[in-house]
Amino acid sequence: MTYKLLFLDVDGTVFKPDHTYSNTTKQAIAALQNKGVTVFFATGRALHELHELAEELDIESFIVYNGAFASHRGDIIVDEPFTRDAIEQFLSIAEHNDHELMLYTKEQNYCTNLDHPFVQRFIDTFGLTKNAAFTPDIMDSVLGITVLNATEPNAHLYEINANYHVSPVHVKGAECSYDVLRSNVNKGRSIETILERFNIAPEEAIAFGDGMNDKEMLQTVGEGFAMGNASNDLFAYAKHRTTTVNDDGIARGLEKLGLL
Repeated sequence: MTYKLLFLDVDGTVFKPDHTYSNTTKQAIAALQNKGVTVFFATGRALHELHELAEELDIESFIVYNGAFASHRGDIIVDEPFTRDAIEQFLSIAEHNDHELMLYTKEQNYCTNLDHPFVQRFIDTFGLTKNAAFTPDIMDSVLGITVLNATEPNAHLYEINANYHVSPVHVKGAECSYDVLRSNVNKGRSIETILERFNIAPEEAIAFGDGMNDKEMLQTVGEGFAMGNASNDLFAYAKHRTTTVNDDGIARGLEKLGLL
């Protein structure tokens, strides 16, 4: 089989818990690129928070905000912001339940309370740099949302209709944080659009992930790998299980396919 695309989640997949990556991972990515494989980051992170990592790994293709935006070498492929009505409802829920929201646009991270200790911990955990206080004028350009300082039961308050669901952030230091996801906007849907755009079959694509926001992605490609450190619920959606991020799971998975 000739593979043409490789989709990589970032936190817990490329990045280890200390937000570094191994030289083995870097070499594995470079080896695939040298074979002509296009590598996409496929992450819940914001695009503006990936510039340094992308430059280090020579990656120019992105699925970000959990699938709400995708681009290849600057060409926009997917651009699906949240509706203003949904954001207004989320803000009201947060206010009444002592939650905070982090809202992501193409340019900045906006938070309902930058001074809250839980928010500062979240910012430090992910090394977020472009942070500002939320203002209503961004409500038409929000591509991603994370609920902070929430418990599992009341996180589901954000599932305001069948299109919305929450997924716990699977990163140490970000406990009690939940990404707000949409059934019609996710990493898998973005990959479907990319495959169609470039006339590539699912069997020619590989993906690695560790969180429940990766399940659609792993199901969409021909070779889906759940990291050894993945959420237990994710393994049912993956064709393969590889080693942990600390044990170079990306490289071990690519070896299994005979690509290294």
